[in-house]
Amino acid sequence: MGSPSILVSGASIAGPAAASWLAAAGWQVTVVERAGRLRDEGQNVDVRGVGREVLRRMGLEEAVRAHHTSETGLAFVDEPGRAYASFPAGGDDTDSSPTAELEILRGQLARLLHEHSAGAAEYLFGDRITALHDDGHGVDVELAHGQARRFDAVVIAEGSRSRTRDLVFPDARIDELGLLAAYLTLPRTADDDRQWRIHFGGRGRLVHLRPDNVGTTRAMLSVHTDLRGLDQLDREGIVAVLRATYADVGWEAPRVLAGLDNDSLHVDQIAQVRLPSWHRGRVAVLGDAAWCAGPFGTGTTSALAGAYVLAGELGATPGDVPAAFTRYERLLRPQVDRAQDFVPRVGHPRVEWHRRLLRAGLRVAGGPLGSTLARLGVFDPSLPVDIVALPDYPVRVPAGV
Repeated sequence: MGSPSILVSGASIAGPAAASWLAAAGWQVTVVERAGRLRDEGQNVDVRGVGREVLRRMGLEEAVRAHHTSETGLAFVDEPGRAYASFPAGGDDTDSSPTAELEILRGQLARLLHEHSAGAAEYLFGDRITALHDDGHGVDVELAHGQARRFDAVVIAEGSRSRTRDLVFPDARIDELGLLAAYLTLPRTADDDRQWRIHFGGRGRLVHLRPDNVGTTRAMLSVHTDLRGLDQLDREGIVAVLRATYADVGWEAPRVLAGLDNDSLHVDQIAQVRLPSWHRGRVAVLGDAAWCAGPFGTGTTSALAGAYVLAGELGATPGDVPAAFTRYERLLRPQVDRAQDFVPRVGHPRVEWHRRLLRAGLRVAGGPLGSTLARLGVFDPSLPVDIVALPDYPVRVPAGV
């Protein structure tokens, strides 16, 4: 009897990480990705806690460190660009500084994970799942372009608004957070430093600039809005909305608006995903498709931990896929439940008194008094990135599987 087979849909972070661990556990792995190539663009992501431990076990920690964005910390700046509160980068796995010790561009991490798994997994780019038929013994998968195939299990490791997930989990609850984020890459200037700089522009509008390790600057416009569906506008429409929304914002907003015409623009209407169960029969969801918490420092860590646990449980009982999926969910739920509860509610002030109060609070938090209060436990700013203990599965992934 041959090795069990599994199809993973999605080649961003969780999918390739799962592919590595599944191949090491003895599964025949196929990864399907609707994009025609590996998508190696994207903004900064951080890896902390259990996510970093997964990278260690994969032999990738130092490779990720070598691709560090070189960001040294976070500074909140006023309209002329003067910093009024600063927070240095973290110094260990679980430090909750806004800039983690391991900070990397999303596309560079995706490429490292893809290269790590490509020798052991089959990758199908430019294709997607159109139908899934689970008969209890296997899953018949229909693809948009390739021939129909049968697998012992399927894992959907796509984004928060996954259309593939809707084929099996049409009851997925999408909780809109009221945040729109526009990401783009700008030419670096002499005034750009190595900090992540944020300016509160008033009326729920923020401007972000972050350094990278490839000679450019990553920009983000994030706004708290009651409007929905803005991310569904065409490019011309969303650019018009952003330019109208940020027309009177100072600091570097005019520079970012001038860059909206370049090809790097990506827009996301941020939401959380909540499912009563992450699996049905022989099909499971992983990463943002299962539990998206939002861009608050936990997504990459949870994706890596989830990939490791899912593969480990499937490797332990390959003949009982539903039971393995049940154990995977039971182990990971505490981590992602805490991550979803960790939503900064005050980050996009919409009224002036709120903005002034937030700036005053940041001045305190970024100074000696804030450090003292944190040490005394008066407030706990820690991110939920170390809630679960990773099992020690009897498999080791060699570097460059």
